[in-house]
Amino acid sequence: MFSLARSLLNAVLFVWAAFLHGPSLANSPSSDYPLGAGDVVRIQVFQSPDMTTEARISEAGELSFPLIGAVRVGGLTPGQAETLIASRLKDGGFMQRAQVTLNVTQYRSQQVSVLGSVGRPGRFPLEQRGTRLTEVLATAGGILPSGADTVILVRREGGKTSRMEIDLPSLYLNGQTDRDIEVKGGDSLYVHRAPYYYVFGQVQRPGQFTLEREMNVRQALAKGGGFTMRAKENAVVVQRRDATGKMVESTVGLDDPVRADDQIYVRESLF
Repeated sequence: MFSLARSLLNAVLFVWAAFLHGPSLANSPSSDYPLGAGDVVRIQVFQSPDMTTEARISEAGELSFPLIGAVRVGGLTPGQAETLIASRLKDGGFMQRAQVTLNVTQYRSQQVSVLGSVGRPGRFPLEQRGTRLTEVLATAGGILPSGADTVILVRREGGKTSRMEIDLPSLYLNGQTDRDIEVKGGDSLYVHRAPYYYVFGQVQRPGQFTLEREMNVRQALAKGGGFTMRAKENAVVVQRRDATGKMVESTVGLDDPVRADDQIYVRESLF
């Protein structure tokens, strides 16, 4: 059941990324992408094949181009860089109406890291502005069956680090589309493992199980096959960590909620 739900969530992520927010990260970079250090660009001038140049933008945001030397393009869009190079060629008396084309061949300056329980952890380029969290997750292969439904985003900005936790199902079930935030270069996304609980004692299949949303004790025991013939059904206890981290045991009802890492124990009936 949980694997099926996760597959459906990943399918929604893919569709959401592909159709709601526009082109995918890998296929259609936006013309407003800001050039930066590490990006590799290919520059061509119409009817001047000898001026074709492929260059990596330096840490200073500059590249070298024939005739005009160093050009600072860091922070400019490809279109703005084309205009600047054409203007420099004109001002230098080399070409009056240069038709310059600049294409980014390697995106290195704007990247986001995706870690944890996803299909393809790693660093991914942000080839267009406005890229959303769900788009990045879809590009990273979606969330694994062992992954949680929440994503932690860590952002370092202005010397400060902020942390945000995004509940993915709420984006679709509760219409909280504003939580599908725009990611930025340098962001890190982390998907933790799904929460678990444990069932012991007089149940058919003791063991570890994935905790589902709003699960109660009755549902949790059903995952373990239910009671055995020797179970004392009104004597179910749970060991749970308190605020100090200490394990505390208490008796629970079948309709009580289950929490992550709960250890549920069904005692044996003496009669």
